[in-house]
Amino acid sequence: MQNIHQILTKFWGFSEFRSLQEDIIKSVIAGKDTLALLPTGGGKSVCFQVPALAMDGVCIVISPLIALMKDQVGTLRKKGIAAETLYAGLRGDAIDRILDNCIYGNVKLLYLSPERLFAELVIERIKKMNVNLFAIDEAHCISQWGYDFRPSYLRIAEIRSIQPTVPVLALTATATKTVVKDIQEKLNFKEGIVFKKSFERKNLAYVVLNEDDKLKKLLKIAKSVQGSGIIYARSRKGTKDLADFLNKNGIVSDFYHAGLDHQIRDVKQEAWKNDKCKVMVATNAFGMGIDKSNVRFVIHLETPDSLEAYFQEAGRAGRDGMKAYAVLLYNDADKINAKHYIAVNYPKDEVIKAVYEAMGNYFRLAIGAGESVAFSFDISEFSKSYKFKPREIISSIKFLEKEGYITATDALSNPSTLKFIIGKGDLYNFQVENRALDPFIKLLLRSYGGLFDNYIKINESDLAKRSNSTIKEVTNLLEKLVERNIIKYIPQNKTPQIIFTQGRIENKYLRLSEGNYAQLKIKAIERSESVIDYASQISKCRSKFLLNYFGETETYRCGICDICLERNKIKLSDLEFDSILEIIKPVLMKEEKTLEELVDLISTAPEEKTLKVVQWLLDAEKLCYNKEGKLVWGIK
Repeated sequence: MQNIHQILTKFWGFSEFRSLQEDIIKSVIAGKDTLALLPTGGGKSVCFQVPALAMDGVCIVISPLIALMKDQVGTLRKKGIAAETLYAGLRGDAIDRILDNCIYGNVKLLYLSPERLFAELVIERIKKMNVNLFAIDEAHCISQWGYDFRPSYLRIAEIRSIQPTVPVLALTATATKTVVKDIQEKLNFKEGIVFKKSFERKNLAYVVLNEDDKLKKLLKIAKSVQGSGIIYARSRKGTKDLADFLNKNGIVSDFYHAGLDHQIRDVKQEAWKNDKCKVMVATNAFGMGIDKSNVRFVIHLETPDSLEAYFQEAGRAGRDGMKAYAVLLYNDADKINAKHYIAVNYPKDEVIKAVYEAMGNYFRLAIGAGESVAFSFDISEFSKSYKFKPREIISSIKFLEKEGYITATDALSNPSTLKFIIGKGDLYNFQVENRALDPFIKLLLRSYGGLFDNYIKINESDLAKRSNSTIKEVTNLLEKLVERNIIKYIPQNKTPQIIFTQGRIENKYLRLSEGNYAQLKIKAIERSESVIDYASQISKCRSKFLLNYFGETETYRCGICDICLERNKIKLSDLEFDSILEIIKPVLMKEEKTLEELVDLISTAPEEKTLKVVQWLLDAEKLCYNKEGKLVWGIK
């Protein structure tokens, strides 16, 4: 076994591990099932990549994020580390080659989407692999009590029966106590080993601003805070409208959402990372795996669905350790909108069944047909054809997944691939006999190496530029070579896929588990209400509120959030403030008191300090005067 510190230095250039990384690595090398709770930017990937290199065999990494898998594999290869990825868009020879290299070759890390993991071919090959570790990224997805539950994660534990002696490392940035326990149970942990780094971010100021005119305040923040920022909005249209608004007001901005072409998203992301654009306005599709340390502010224009999501997104600010701001713009309309989003995200049974039936018709499936078949799914076209709202479709698909009727993959952007299927000698003869195709074949051979051995990624746009033609003309030439059995060509796929896990059934036989649906909805409501509580309360330190939510109870006021800054103005210590509050609150919750009566009750503190606490509680709307001029405890 190689030395883990030498590996860290050789491939990552660091002389020391970050907090908890070494403990986690040693735990899995010792063969122990381990759960790692590390905040966003905490270095989770090193925790499985280093032991993968230290031990003999291959580490299998399961992740729901196709773009992130591809990015990590690309980064590892640049370091000289053999890594591969399998996802729902790959086919045929490419899959065979990757799996064989994992068994007989030198591959050290194999990244899989959960959907691809249980393909029969993959399972059979995993049985033959020398697996040293199973790493489950975004492990909170396995818990139905988590904020980002994904039904495809529920089968992951089955892999343990295939390789029963291999340890499991589950990793996530956000998880409550309930979710932590659920992750361990769902993954059949032999021991309940958890390494948890405090979620406290001392350089990050959490701020909630109650604003009727959110755009005005947004503009003011973007102009006054130096450095780059992210603004999160709920709708795709909203991201473009907001970016246009900022640009018109002198803030160089761009927008980003999952509906954009993959290449366009890459260009936008790179421009923002290289500070050519100050603000990125985005849906929650933006941020995962982004390596930009100097983000000075993250602003949420509306309340997110959960504090888990908010904490992760807000945590993308200030990763360099310098002062940064996480701002939530809030008003009473957000309470109404939160209830609306719950209703949309949890459609009625009849809507879910109608979506299933429409999908069968959309794919032209007969009853009983379609099992294990993958269909490209254009949600926009489907929405227009069958008059469903996009959010209704997405939510219905999630419940159909939970019940085991279908599997849905993320939107893919798999580059086109190509391989010559005849030998070099036969190809030469073909070129001599087909002069019209000869220049294009020579262009392919000059542009890409290895075309006779493996499927190689190609770019039709680059080929068009090099041949001074159009993409359509390039595509036509490729298709001609396919027709002549010269090449195999798999065009780029940019759409999500729906896989029917069983043949299409009649709607009258479609069953939805009421218990699962009801419990999930209850938990979603609780998470939504926690966000509203966070935004509307004006007495508890924002950081303490968030840390308490994630189970960290022994914490102190941060001193830099909006609540703490107001508290600091009264110039009382936490001990002085809390000791006075502990007397005032229970008394006023039982009966009304005049200010004089209340002051007389507190003999342990000077009158001046008691009056400061009372005034602060009045300003914070924890206290109010009734018609008789007496103080009562109440939250407006």
